[in-house]
Amino acid sequence: MSCLQSWPEPIVRVQALSESGIQEIPHRFIKRPADRPCFIETTHVKQPYNNIPLIDLENLKSTKESVRSETMKLISQACRDWGFFQVVNHGVSHDLMAKTRGVWREFFHLPLEEKQKFANSPTTYEGYGSRLGVEKGGKLDWSDYFFLHFLPEPLRDEKKWPNLPITCRKIVAEYGQEGVKLCERILKILSLNLGLNEDYLHHKFGGDSERGACLRVNFYPKCPQPDLTLGLSSHSDPGGMTLLLPDIEVAGLQVRRGNNWLTVKPVPNAFIVNIGDQIQVLSNGTYKSVEHRVIVNSAKERVSLAFFYNPGGDKLIKPADELVTEDRPALYFPTTFNKYRALIRTKGPCGKSQIESLKSLDN
Repeated sequence: MSCLQSWPEPIVRVQALSESGIQEIPHRFIKRPADRPCFIETTHVKQPYNNIPLIDLENLKSTKESVRSETMKLISQACRDWGFFQVVNHGVSHDLMAKTRGVWREFFHLPLEEKQKFANSPTTYEGYGSRLGVEKGGKLDWSDYFFLHFLPEPLRDEKKWPNLPITCRKIVAEYGQEGVKLCERILKILSLNLGLNEDYLHHKFGGDSERGACLRVNFYPKCPQPDLTLGLSSHSDPGGMTLLLPDIEVAGLQVRRGNNWLTVKPVPNAFIVNIGDQIQVLSNGTYKSVEHRVIVNSAKERVSLAFFYNPGGDKLIKPADELVTEDRPALYFPTTFNKYRALIRTKGPCGKSQIESLKSLDN
């Protein structure tokens, strides 16, 4: 993906910085004043508990057509108006969710030399990392991560996954299988809500053989100056759709809502679902990928798991022909997913500028 075989500067492991006992963060982590977090939550948004929509997927199995219809409508509204929603009764074992989060927390607390065996590079980002962009001198985020592939099958290599804790590979494989099933189910719902065949988005992602799925496990260490930095800078996800398993003990995800940042309060045993740029393009702007970022904490570390469900890298993504009309022409130029995500892997998180660059000159 990147022409660089190695990082342009020595890698700084944020967890090691945090555990060193520093009282001030290095300058490379200090954000511009306009990009720094504000810990005063907005209170005027008319949403229960000042939170993103919560959807009970069990209602889609109701014997009452009105309940099923209302649930589909709620999902559609969330995709159009928020770009984010939480789902409960999603079919993934709560025990598996807890175990997966647990083994990754154990991994990040292994000795550094063990984690370094999986150190990543800009060529694939697969493995243990601490930065996204490859631009020399760029601002850094207060986080470490582990990135791995599930799909397509040729990209999956479990030898690149952590072998400690000893249960990690088995648990992560099972979690990936369940994540794919849930994403398949949600993708069908999105297709139907757009007025398309239920398999439309699945087909456009490349079907069973080409679609992509990968996992980024984020570790946000304690930070002595959380008001000056971010765990992950503002961005919209470049892929198709994301399932986020948040840290239930520590809130950190913030979603842009107008000119405000809303701190998401995770619901126990729920996944946070968000629309990625590729679905915004395929839906011709009907569904929105929304800027989000992560704040950090001075008292507690935080672990979250982002499961990305994406089109195949060589798939040409453009607005669905069925959603392009004389009154609403195609809003975006076609491009492959590989070409599209190369930008974030070069520059790092950059708000909504990436998808804005695809907009048709006629719109």
